Parts: sequence; structure tokens; C-alpha cells
Amino acid sequence: MPPHTASFALEPAPPFRLDLTVWTLRRRLDNLFDRWDGKTYLRVLIEDDKPFEIAVMQLGESKSPQLRVALTGKTLTSKTKAFVTVALERLLGIKIDLQKFYRLSKKDQWLEPFVSQFQGMKPPRLLTPFEALVNAIACQQLTLTMGIRLLNRLTEAYGMALKTEAGIVHAFPRPQDLANADIEDLRKMGFSYQKARYLTNISRFIVDGELNLDTIAQLDDKEAVARLCELKGVGRWTAEYVLLRGLGRTHIFPADDVGARNNLQRWLDLSGTMTYDNTREALSRWDGYGGLVYFHLLLKSLTEKGWIGGGYVEDQARV
Repeated sequence: MPPHTASFALEPAPPFRLDLTVWTLRRRLDNLFDRWDGKTYLRVLIEDDKPFEIAVMQLGESKSPQLRVALTGKTLTSKTKAFVTVALERLLGIKIDLQKFYRLSKKDQWLEPFVSQFQGMKPPRLLTPFEALVNAIACQQLTLTMGIRLLNRLTEAYGMALKTEAGIVHAFPRPQDLANADIEDLRKMGFSYQKARYLTNISRFIVDGELNLDTIAQLDDKEAVARLCELKGVGRWTAEYVLLRGLGRTHIFPADDVGARNNLQRWLDLSGTMTYDNTREALSRWDGYGGLVYFHLLLKSLTEKGWIGGGYVEDQARV
């Protein structure tokens, strides 16, 4: 780990588990922009057009958590501390209170086992709605593993680079980084011609001031989905994905997500073919919490793959 120039502490709303929250954010072992070494979450942020790295560790148990946030390549000013804090409130959901959901789960035979197992996971959001949109487009009609690999290539090719003692690391690309990307270069990375066009066009619209994704946060779900679907390359699944992972609307379960449907079907032991409508019907008993069910099913799947443990190592949390 490279030396850090400064650090500060944050106190998430308890209970909080950094490991589970980071896995919910990063989704796959080889994610290069949301990195995790088993103890520390690392990511490159950009402030005033300059990249720097944050390293986040959890101190204390999940019931009384504290995060140590260390910066590399950046002087810690009050402005930067506020900038990083806001970023981590999105990325790690540190202010979100899930007590109402936990109380519901204790009375629910389906929810209780895995909500208890994964207690402390906070629903993360990708850093910006644009990042959520790029994630969704990259993963369209692909496995999540292949989608993350495409995003890795995109990040290494177009994300702002930062040299650290551990090597070169990159920030996730911004609209200005992708607006003039060469279509053929994107195709060589594995993007289809259509996806390459979608990414560059949306990026250019944002840079030119023709599109402001932040205004979508002011719309209700139906209006937000309709507005997003006006963009070429955005359908219902992509729009609902952006609402959940980009806008933090944790009542949204992207019911066109095949992997999530399969997870839900296995969990509830449902027969037949899952569709958008019967997926929503199956989730109706947890109205208002669909996104939280989505995230817990993701963690259940990752645990079954052997990528994360079901129990929290408290000694590791005190490092």
C-alpha cells in the first residue's frame, strides 16, 4: 500500500459492514475501478480535474463502526474532506438507516435468514448517474462478468490516470473523457458498434449541455424511466438500473434483469418462466424494498460462488 498524505474518520449509521457493502458495489472479483483487497476499499476520485486515491478501512465492529479514510496524492482541506464524504455517502451508503427494513425482515420467513446473514450491508450507489448509465449500457445483453471486463478496459483506456507506489490506477471515465472516443477503438475493446455510439453520443450531449442527468433525480419513477428511455440505447432495464444504482431508489427491482430474476426464482423456489410482470408480482409482498431484495440476492449469489464469507471477521475490522 502506498503512503498516504492525510486521513480522517467517518461514522456510518450502524450496523455497517464495509466488506459486504463494497462487494455489493463492485460485483465481480476483477473490478478495477472499485477495488478491494480484503480489508481496504480503494478508488480514484477527481476533484478540480486532478485525480487522487482514497483508501477506506473499517475500524470497530459493525454495531459501532468507524471508517478511516486515507488520501494519496491530495492535500486534505475542508473542501476535499467534504467532497470525499459526499462521494462515500453515495458509494458506501454510510448515512442510510435500514432499521425499518430489518424490523420487517424479522417477521418474514423469506427475508429473515439472508437479511440476518448480511446485516450491515448498505445499499451503494455508483458515483454519478452517468457512471450508472455507462455500467448499464456496457452490461446490456452480456453476462455481468463480461460487462465488468468491458468497463475495466474502458477505464484503463479513458479514465484519468494516477501514479502510485503500487502502480498506475485510473478513475472511472467522465463524460468529457468519452465524448470524443474513437468508435473503432471502442469496438476493439469489445463494445458493439451500437454501444460505442450510445456511449459517445450520451457523453457528447452531456458535455455540450444538451443533457443533464442530475435533473432526472427530480422526477418520479415513471417520468424518470420515460426520460431515460428517450436516449438511444436506453430501454426499460437500463432505466430501472440507473434509478436503483445511480439514483439510490432502493424500492426499484430491475425486473428485466435476467440474473436477478434467476436469483429471485431460486430463492423463492418458483416454477415456470419469469417475466417482468410475474417478477414484480412475486416482489409485491415487499413493496417499497425491491432494490434491497435485489442487493441481498446479489450478496447471496456472490457468497455461493465463494467470493465472500457469510461471517464477519471482527479482528479484521479492528486492523
